[in-house]
Amino acid sequence: MPGNLVSPTPVWLVPGLRTPFARVDGGLRALDAVALSVPVAKAMGGQLAPGSRPDLMVWGTVASNLGWSNIAREVLVDAGLDGHAPAYSTVLACSTSMVAAFEAAVMLGGSMQLALVGGVESMSRVQIALSQGLSDWIRRLSQARTVGERIDRLLEIRFADVKLHVPGVKNRATGRSMGEHCEEMAKAWKIAREAQDRIALASHERAVKALAAGFFDDLVIAAGEASRDGIPRADSSLDKLAKLRPAFDREAGTITAGNASPLTDGAAALWVATESGLARLPAGRPRARLVDWEIAAVDIFKEGLLMAPAYAIPRLLSRHGLSLADVDLWEIHEAFAAQVLCNVAALEDEAFVREKAGISAALGKFPWERFNPNGGSVAIGHPFGATGARILSQAVKELAAMGPGKRAVVSICADGGLGTVALLESA
Repeated sequence: MPGNLVSPTPVWLVPGLRTPFARVDGGLRALDAVALSVPVAKAMGGQLAPGSRPDLMVWGTVASNLGWSNIAREVLVDAGLDGHAPAYSTVLACSTSMVAAFEAAVMLGGSMQLALVGGVESMSRVQIALSQGLSDWIRRLSQARTVGERIDRLLEIRFADVKLHVPGVKNRATGRSMGEHCEEMAKAWKIAREAQDRIALASHERAVKALAAGFFDDLVIAAGEASRDGIPRADSSLDKLAKLRPAFDREAGTITAGNASPLTDGAAALWVATESGLARLPAGRPRARLVDWEIAAVDIFKEGLLMAPAYAIPRLLSRHGLSLADVDLWEIHEAFAAQVLCNVAALEDEAFVREKAGISAALGKFPWERFNPNGGSVAIGHPFGATGARILSQAVKELAAMGPGKRAVVSICADGGLGTVALLESA
């Protein structure tokens, strides 16, 4: 599914703000998804010129909550933003706030020139629900009007229905976790444990260096008990990573807690704007043009669950006559180090690109020196709904610093066999 910007003027992405990312049950554990989002949305509103407001808000979260059906509107209202701005929610697993940017880009034009987009995940506050059978029984009991009806309803309860529904990080159709699926991919592509650990170590080293250099200072605001990202580890090493036990395949697995992204709390946002919309934002903010995008899907029963980016990237590059080396910056979501390595191996495989992605031209070798220069999800964390906005904001800031005419590809794999990829260009 290729991008198709209908706005008559260029569409720009401008870095937004985010909370620090914290491990589940860490410094953000007291905040639910709305409470995590509100300080980000409020701070984003504070960037606008006096009397200005966003024309649209798109927000999303992956773990649903019975307390609301349209989290975007709840966040807008609680943040005190102008209630005349429409707000709607979207979800596409780990690509949620990235696809929110795509949706906003298509909608801009006419009366809409500036959109606030983002997402959130509060893994510490995931709601445990009643089973469907128990929910049905309680509803019928509450509808009883007489003592006799209540007794009849009480006698209808079945022991098998008295249970809770505890959400799991696994695919509903296959019944397997993302890690289990990625283990299959790693075996199919012969990805070694040491290669995964090297990706993980580089992610931590780069994130720690970026924190020390102040790269994230204008991207992160304090929330809850957290004032800065708490996941990057300065004491990580290949020796320490090598000692960790496999997490999903205890006997022959290669994926560990050290080379996978952790369960994370956090919220993130960015701006999507036309030329007119940019005038409402602070002058001098980094920006990049959203040139094109691609959304791909694979058969999750026959192909790797997290391999969709390897289908999307060749199609995106082919439309613009680009090879892997023609891209100046690669920001790839590190759900697992193995997933990154599998997708890159596929991109370098001429037969795969031709037979699976349908692109005849070879893409060449992947330029690893241009990959995730300030750390990725293994080190920074991965709040499902927030990662898209985090990685896009980070990429835009990095790309703008390179000077005009530079290109970036931002790629995210997502549950359900989905993948979203964006092509950006600096002003």
